[in-house]
This record gives sequence, structure tokens and C-alpha cells, in this order.
Amino acid sequence: MQLKDKVAIITGAASGFGAAIARRFAAEGAKVIVDDINAAGGERVAEEIRKAGGTAQFVKADVTRGADWAALVATTQARFGRLDIVVNNAGWTHRNKPFMDVTEEEYDHVYATNVKSIYLAALHALPVFRAQGGGCFVNVASTAGVRPRPGLTVYNSSKGAVILLSKSMAAEFGPDQVRVNCVNPVFCPDTGLSAEFAGGQNTPEVHAKFRASVPMGRLSSVRDIANAALFLASDEAAFVSGTCLEVDGGRCC
Repeated sequence: MQLKDKVAIITGAASGFGAAIARRFAAEGAKVIVDDINAAGGERVAEEIRKAGGTAQFVKADVTRGADWAALVATTQARFGRLDIVVNNAGWTHRNKPFMDVTEEEYDHVYATNVKSIYLAALHALPVFRAQGGGCFVNVASTAGVRPRPGLTVYNSSKGAVILLSKSMAAEFGPDQVRVNCVNPVFCPDTGLSAEFAGGQNTPEVHAKFRASVPMGRLSSVRDIANAALFLASDEAAFVSGTCLEVDGGRCC
């Protein structure tokens, strides 16, 4: 088991990438904290993991709030005695539309959820990692931060910020044996944000349009992203830090 006895917080884990990552980590021996603002979905995922023989607990926390992060980390330590991995997966997007139509409220929500949350994660988890002699962050960014699509300019820029933030954190936290990496998914039809990326529709026609931009001829799956996150969180990646792993079938080539 690649994560035997490791303790991991996964944000936005009630569905989509986060739920897949939580299940994959638990199957590989991790003790998982399932975090989301969606209590019903989060409890369901945690219960599914337990029924499959894994260890999981749901904790409701808003990743844009420092007090919630403090409680999330404290709960994790109280329940499992340590913290080894934080997967910053929670994200949000405005609907695909012209830049000038994005409201100030939407802009603030995108940046709070996608970028500020990573700052808060580090603020509260890094002291724990330092005290333990190491740890790792896996941040879910996007190919949007590398090869942006029109109509998602604010979202694209937030994911670009996640990528640069991850690289800079890796450089700064390296002496503490804390690794920081990110995963860049291409469009996945099985996430809660997919319709928003496409302007409100999640149809076969939309999928075909996105698929046409991927050299390998398919879209990403939640399992693809979970596998990438697993590698970056595992000891197999012990000397990998500051890397953005593009899981995109060659789109960003």
C-alpha cells in the first residue's frame, strides 16, 4: 500500500476529483479526512470508504475561512494524531462568458476558493509538517493555467496563480522537507463544474468539442486525477517537488 498509515486531508471531497482522490488514498492505506461544505455528499463519501474497509471521517469546513482551516487541522490531529498530506482540491469557476461580464463577486469567489484556500492550508498545516519533519501538499490546478481557453479568463488566471504559488512554496518549504506539487487536469465531464466550463451545458456535443483539442482523443476521468495525486503524495515521489503534472492526453504539448 502506497500510503499505509499516512493521514490526508482532501478538500472538496464530496464529489468529482476530490471524492475519487479520497477513495483512492483510502484504498492505498491512508486515513482520510473528507472535507467539503456539502455535508450530505461528504458524509456519503466517508461512509462509502468505511464500508469498503478504509478509514475516513467527514469534516465540514469552508476552505476560504481561516477559522475553518484551523478547526480542520486540529480535528485531524485529534482524530489521527498527525497529518502527512493536504490535497487542495476544492475549486470554483464562473460560467464561461466574456471577461467583461464576470462580476466582482464572481471574481472574489473564484480567487478565494482557488487561491486563498491554498494560502490558508499552508498557514495551518505547515507548522504541523515542520514539527513532524516533513509532509506534502498536492494542489489541483488545471491545464487552464498553462493553455487557457477563451471565456474563462478569471478562472484561468486563478489556476495560473495556483501553479506559480505551488512552485514558490516548494522552493521555500523544501528545507523543511515539505513537498509541494500540483496536478493539472484537462476537462472532465464528471465534475460539478464541467457545465460551467462549457457555458451551462454538459452534453455529448460539448464533450466532442473539448475532446477534439486533446491529442489522445479522450477527456480526463476522475480516476486519472486520483492516480496522479496518489503518485505525488506517495514516497515514490519523495524527491519530486515544485512539479505540475499535466494529466491532459497531450493538450498542453
